[in-house]
Amino acid sequence: MYAGASALCFTLYAVDKAAARAGRDRISESTLLAIGLVGGWPGAIVAQQVFRHKTAKRSFRLRFWLSVTVNAAAFVWMATLAA
Repeated sequence: MYAGASALCFTLYAVDKAAARAGRDRISESTLLAIGLVGGWPGAIVAQQVFRHKTAKRSFRLRFWLSVTVNAAAFVWMATLAA
């Protein structure tokens, strides 16, 4: 699941960066955050570095890292239930 969500998230960041450069309609921050929350955050981190996208806006970064923390905590919680 993480691999698929990460690939999707990476692609969405690339599309959004291209749209930003071209002045076209953008992918909403809530969509980017939601895909990251369900496991796409590793792809988002790579995309942020590769495309230098969504790295300057402090409010987005805070919400992004909160979503990463929530996802990691949920993963650990589910892993302990399965053990």
